Amino acid sequence: MARLNTADDETIIHVAGLRTSFGEQVVHEGLDLDVRRGEILGVVGGSGTGKSVLMRAIIGLQPPDAGDVEVFGEPMIGREEYEAKQVRKRWGVLFQGGALFSTLTVAENVQVPIREYYPQLDGQLLDEIAAYKVAMSGLPAEAGPKYPSELSGGMRKRAGLARALALDPQLLFLDEPTAGLDPIGAAAFDSLIHSLQKTLGLTVFLITHDLDTLYAICDRVAVLADKHVIAVGTIPELLALDHPWIQEYFNGPRGRVAADAAGRARTNAESGEDRG
Repeated sequence: MARLNTADDETIIHVAGLRTSFGEQVVHEGLDLDVRRGEILGVVGGSGTGKSVLMRAIIGLQPPDAGDVEVFGEPMIGREEYEAKQVRKRWGVLFQGGALFSTLTVAENVQVPIREYYPQLDGQLLDEIAAYKVAMSGLPAEAGPKYPSELSGGMRKRAGLARALALDPQLLFLDEPTAGLDPIGAAAFDSLIHSLQKTLGLTVFLITHDLDTLYAICDRVAVLADKHVIAVGTIPELLALDHPWIQEYFNGPRGRVAADAAGRARTNAESGEDRG
């Protein structure tokens, strides 16, 4: 793997020598990856490279065949359930599509992890916390008592984000958060994630195929190919590499459009600062 931009920052997620497989199909072999405190790390790769499998291995839903996973400096493989649970309550996860419980309201979905870790809290306090998290996710207050089936796709993603924020996590895992959203909705969701990351000091592990998201909010990007992470760095650093997939992905038509849009956004922001 090409190691780029290797400042000595505190590592929040450390993956070393990871091997995952499904029967005879090997998804990852010798995969290494570090995620630094306070960054938004975008994870990209072609179809079948195991982006979601990697996230599931880190959070303990897909036990690997070999390798080490540490989160917040704590080993996650082979831990006792109670010990692992103490680490898990420090992160939140937004799965693809939101993965909400269809028989629960939005507020009740948000309360699920709180009830699991803090069963002694009374109903009124749970309602107040849920309402606060719903507001943080950019949903109107009237979304709280609604069921997922009553929400649009974008609202369901925000409801899933509200649940991911329920325990005031230090680390967020986001799996394709803007997939299926129109460009305006995707840009709004990107802006929300960036704002929350800055305000709350979050570290974000973000799986995406959205080039606009990568350019707009990601500090670094990890590229999965050939069963491992082939490079990690800023987009300019990745563009300096001659790997064919990286060049095709970032220098293809969609990549050039995203780069142009990001450049215009930076210019407009700088112009606004100058006028201020």
